[in-house]
Order: sequence, then C-alpha cells, then structure tokens
Amino acid sequence: MAVVKACKILITGANRGLGLEIVKQLTENSFPKQHIFATCRDPDGPKSEALRELVKKHPSAITIIRLDADDPSSVKESAKKVGSLLGNNGLNLLVNNAGIVANGTIQTSSVEDMKNTFNTNVIGPLLIIREYLPYLQMAAKASGIPGMSSNKAAVINISTVAGSMTRMPSIYNQFPTLPYGVSKAGFNMLTVLAAEEFKADEILCMALHPGWVKTELGGDEATLEPKESVEGMLRVIGSLTEKQHGGFMDYSGETVTW
Repeated sequence: MAVVKACKILITGANRGLGLEIVKQLTENSFPKQHIFATCRDPDGPKSEALRELVKKHPSAITIIRLDADDPSSVKESAKKVGSLLGNNGLNLLVNNAGIVANGTIQTSSVEDMKNTFNTNVIGPLLIIREYLPYLQMAAKASGIPGMSSNKAAVINISTVAGSMTRMPSIYNQFPTLPYGVSKAGFNMLTVLAAEEFKADEILCMALHPGWVKTELGGDEATLEPKESVEGMLRVIGSLTEKQHGGFMDYSGETVTW
C-alpha cells in the first residue's frame, strides 16, 4: 500500500469532516519527521473541539493554525506563521480541503450564495496556493529527487463530481446544488492551470474526489464513511507520480472525467 511520507503537510478545513479524518489517519500512521499544520477558521471555537482533543494526543505532530479561506488577510497571516515554523525544507504537501455547499437552481440560486461559494471554493484556494507556493518550491528544490510525488511537493485539491461537466447533469435532479457545482467546476479549472504553471518547479497538482461521504457537507444519506474515503484518498495521494499531474481522480484511484 502506498503511504504518505511527506514530512510537512498543511490541511485546510481540518477541524471537522474529511479534513479532521485526514489529520487523524496521518497521525495514526505518522513518520518520525512528519508534522501537520491543521488549519481552520476558528481554532478556539466549539466546532474545533475535536481537533483540539487530537492535538492533546499528538502535541508534537500537529499545530493548529487559523486560516479562513474567505479572508485574504487571514490566508497571508497563516502563511507567515507556517513559514516561520517550517525550516529550510519547505512544505511538502498542501491539501485544499476547505469548502462550502449551497443548494439552488438557475431559478432559485441567490447572488449571495453564488458569491460565497465562489469566494470560499475558488478564490480561497487560489490565494492559499499563491501564498504557500514559495514553501512548496523550497521543498521541491530541497528534495534533490527528480520527478513528482506527494512526498516531494504537491497540491491536492479536494474536489467533487459535482464540479464535473460530464458527470453533474445526470445527478443534478438529485443534487440541485448549482452554486456548489459551478464553483467546483471553477476549482477544477484552477487545478488544471496550476498544474500547467507548476510543471517547471516539479510541484505535483491534481484534483481528488472523496466520494459521497457522510459528513456535515455530504449529509446523512451519503454512501461512504469518512474513514473509508480518507483511507482511499491517502492511498491515492501516496501513489501519485508525474503521470497523474493535472489529473482528476476519485478516492479509489479511478480517473474522473472533467
């Protein structure tokens, strides 16, 4: 089984759902030098209690960082803070997991929902990638290994089939989430163009669909438990090479059509 051996990892939206489960599983299978920067909007709030409890169990492996994807100044501050803690080998793995869902159709979607989903699901990750890019470049150079991998330097964008122009029409009646789908299609394009820009630096970039998961975002009717989804995603992340650069896959390793 492929294992994530990245030393320095940053995960957004790490206080609940898939983000929290990723932090849990990484700490359970931790390598001696591995350190996780678990970011969330409100580290001291009630919704971050489970993450704080996890840190008590693994104080040397996890650092909680405040990062609100919807607030550019918060993104900048988080990068400064993480940068001061990283050392000379940079950031190996950035997982853009934070995201929001809004329901609606052409006829019912509000301007506010469209703006909010786009700000959090597209502009937020764009700013996060931009601010953390120097640390990813540092990691790629420091590795001294040719090619691409998640252990060297990588951006993993947690996407969804709702952002697939091929897949979404057939599930739209069941999931009338136009603001979410449109924003995630934008997120997918961001992934493709980031991959194009990062080729020269050998920073791997790809989109990953976690499946339909029982989280606050996925709802109770979802078919997958977070544990199963994250086990699969970590297997995929650990096995990535330059062949998957700019690609779109699901938690089982299957290619998803754009």
